[in-house]
Amino acid sequence: MRVGDVSDSRYHAITGQMMETIMEPDWRVFPDRESLLKAALEIVRQCEAGSGSNFSVVLAGGQTPLDLYRMLAGEAMQWDKWRVYFGDERCLPPDHADRNSLQAALAFLDCVPIPPGQIFVPPAELGPAEAASCYGEQLKNAGKFDLVLLGLGEDGHTASLFPGHDLGAGQGAMDVLPVFDAPKPPPERISLSAQRLSRARTVLFLVTGEAKREAVMRWQQGRPIPASRIGAGESLVVLADQAACPNRMTTKGDQE
Repeated sequence: MRVGDVSDSRYHAITGQMMETIMEPDWRVFPDRESLLKAALEIVRQCEAGSGSNFSVVLAGGQTPLDLYRMLAGEAMQWDKWRVYFGDERCLPPDHADRNSLQAALAFLDCVPIPPGQIFVPPAELGPAEAASCYGEQLKNAGKFDLVLLGLGEDGHTASLFPGHDLGAGQGAMDVLPVFDAPKPPPERISLSAQRLSRARTVLFLVTGEAKREAVMRWQQGRPIPASRIGAGESLVVLADQAACPNRMTTKGDQE
């Protein structure tokens, strides 16, 4: 049975004790992908400007985040203070085209002067269990993230937190979860847990395309999906285009 098909009480039984506070997302709907990406870029700028001597950011996989990364590659940011992490990774060889870290490197990270020692790539080629353990060690001193970027799957998943699977949302959850049986290829992955993703000042979801409508509807109706288990310390923002979220009108502010 999928988590998205069960009640909140059953959902709690499946996933364990939830985080103490789940924030209501700030939904912002845009007429098209281009205006959404411009708004996302501005949020990244604001988060960097509001951070201290270090700016810790968690990158997401997917085409919309990649488009944002290509925009960032042309920006004059304070690259020396960036600390880059990944929300999830596929257990594939480091040079495999489907690795999130490789895609981010080609689109963005190889194009900007972030010191290599400040880019923390999950060693997912080691397999789920060992990679999760190793990456968890790397995260021990990361503290609260300044910005976490996330996407939304058609089934409501985010990072590699899938319906019906352990989301790591309960008290004492591991920072990094091994995933052995993901419902989409490849089946073996690692993912930051819901608890760890939520230890962030700002969490920013990027949601585009008609295929996401059902997941968006479930989320807005308060029906449990993995993405809805993510919180934030200060700001939880969902940027969606009208194709994904047609039941909300864009506002003047959304279009600027």
